[in-house]
Amino acid sequence: MGLIFSSFIHVFLKLFFILTPFFVLSTFLVMTNDFSETERKKTAVKVTFAVLLITFTMYLFGKYIFMVFGITIDAFRIGAGVLLFLSSVSLVQGKTISQSNQKEDIAVVPLALPVTVGPGTIGILLVMAAENKSLTLKLIDCAGLFFAVIAIGILLLSSVKIEKIIGQRGLAILSKITGLFIASISAQLIFTGIKNFLFN
Repeated sequence: MGLIFSSFIHVFLKLFFILTPFFVLSTFLVMTNDFSETERKKTAVKVTFAVLLITFTMYLFGKYIFMVFGITIDAFRIGAGVLLFLSSVSLVQGKTISQSNQKEDIAVVPLALPVTVGPGTIGILLVMAAENKSLTLKLIDCAGLFFAVIAIGILLLSSVKIEKIIGQRGLAILSKITGLFIASISAQLIFTGIKNFLFN
């Protein structure tokens, strides 16, 4: 039971940081700057549901995507690692999507896709889905993914309070820290892919 719980925590934390929570939060605050608190909460709920739908679609049907395109898991590891590294560079540099001039439905595009679920995230989910795992490990993946997305949703719902507590400077710092974590994960993916390609 302890091993299952530790595996769940590992998956949860990995996916939580891959979803770039503080970058998503700072972008959400910028793009909903003119929204009322009610409008912000409605948008946060829409983003959460959209991210759940996108991520679980990628995870559950990832292996079929590999089969159709004839992609090896190690090749995708390297590609996903490179994309994830580029995302981490953007985070460290503090780049965000510019604010829209109109109050439009921005929940799915761009907040859910590609801000929250970018190419790197999709790559990680496809790699996780294609790995040979037991049913228990796949259920742990699904549970970790679900709670990671819910945690993102809670962050967005609490965005106004968080903004008041830590301010824009605090969000910028957290975003850069997230970028460093993601850079480490991307490096591990690339190294694993290269090692398996060369020695297996």
